[in-house]
Amino acid sequence: MSAREGQTFEGSSRWITYANFVKLPHTLFLLPFAMVGATLGSYAAPVTGAKIGWVVLAFTSARFAAMGFNRIVDREFDAQNPRTARRELPRGAMTIGEARLAVAIAAAVFELAASRLGPLCFVLSPLALGWVFFYSYTKRFTRWSHLVLGVGLAIAPVGGYLAIAGRWSEPWWMLAALAAAVAAWSSGFDILYALQDVAFDRAHALHSLPASVGEWNAVRIARLLHVTTMVALLAVGAAVGAGWLYTAGVVTAGGLLWYEHSLVRPGDLSRIDAAFFTMNGIISILFFVFVVASRVAAAFGR
Repeated sequence: MSAREGQTFEGSSRWITYANFVKLPHTLFLLPFAMVGATLGSYAAPVTGAKIGWVVLAFTSARFAAMGFNRIVDREFDAQNPRTARRELPRGAMTIGEARLAVAIAAAVFELAASRLGPLCFVLSPLALGWVFFYSYTKRFTRWSHLVLGVGLAIAPVGGYLAIAGRWSEPWWMLAALAAAVAAWSSGFDILYALQDVAFDRAHALHSLPASVGEWNAVRIARLLHVTTMVALLAVGAAVGAGWLYTAGVVTAGGLLWYEHSLVRPGDLSRIDAAFFTMNGIISILFFVFVVASRVAAAFGR
């Protein structure tokens, strides 16, 4: 019998089943980047508690819908992969009808939250859902599915900014740089995570980057993407006029990303959970703290 997959909870209650179905702990290292976007949006418009609440709900429901949809689409592959065979759909802990209903409800909640964040967010919300749903099919025909995922996750900080500011950034390229930073960051760690399934992907004609270009080449691409993340985050700070605390946050994130890469090597994936979940959670939360501290300092003229 396959072991329980990493970043999941023990237990068999329905709450735990749903939490594991969408790997709820991953929200811990993804939500802070949506909040980074909202914090940067506060340079352009005031923040309210209600807006923050709706941003959190929009992100959480969109991520639930996206991950749930991915589990539905990939259920046959998951059943054949020893690493994922104990997921909820393959082992029968959840029916396909139940999963589809959960995804539909999450998508409806996301649309509701988007409607409360302003007309621009509401108009763009179907495109956001469409993109993250589209990602689930990309591994069947392109090695660059990791980048598609990265762009999908980059929607979160852009959405957070638009929810607060209500309009595109000035200069226009600030939001593009923020999206590029998060897309490169998440694509890079997804490439590292895909090292676990090279043999399976090749055997089943799935086009992950490690399976297509080799493990070491994939690791090099992940490193390049994470360098891109650092450059793009520095550009964001320059665009909004963030101070030294923001720059310190970027430097700290860069150091932690370097350490994350030291944990993962082709042929030795024993620390992949520490690199993927623990380190990425620390990076996103710490960076968010630095961004908030920089914004508070700017508000008080320090």
